[in-house]
Amino acid sequence: MVFRDRIQAAQLLAQRLADYAGRNPLVLAIPRGAVPMGQVIAQALGGELDVVLVRKLGAPGNPEYAIGAIDESGWAYVTPYARSAGADAAYIERRKEEELARIRQRRAQYSPLRQAHDPAGRIVIV
Repeated sequence: MVFRDRIQAAQLLAQRLADYAGRNPLVLAIPRGAVPMGQVIAQALGGELDVVLVRKLGAPGNPEYAIGAIDESGWAYVTPYARSAGADAAYIERRKEEELARIRQRRAQYSPLRQAHDPAGRIVIV
């Protein structure tokens, strides 16, 4: 299916998620592209919108080649092929620290006056 734009895609997705309307769902969107979509979905369902912040861990010499990812809690996934891409343990730790600092900066930009919404016990739509 081809969509006119992301907003149309979000409207159609919100229709498919209509069973969650009125149940105070938490819609988590990945910046930047998914935030406008998340807003459409959250409004349609009567829920709240927040962002989920993750960063790619790029390979040495080729930062666009993903060897893992880290979230704002500091939890990281490192692919089984990270070593073969040239990433030793020290490199991975440095990248994790750098990307976690970027995530914290972004959290301050997205939520300067409040903490992130707590998803515990809620319906969460990503």
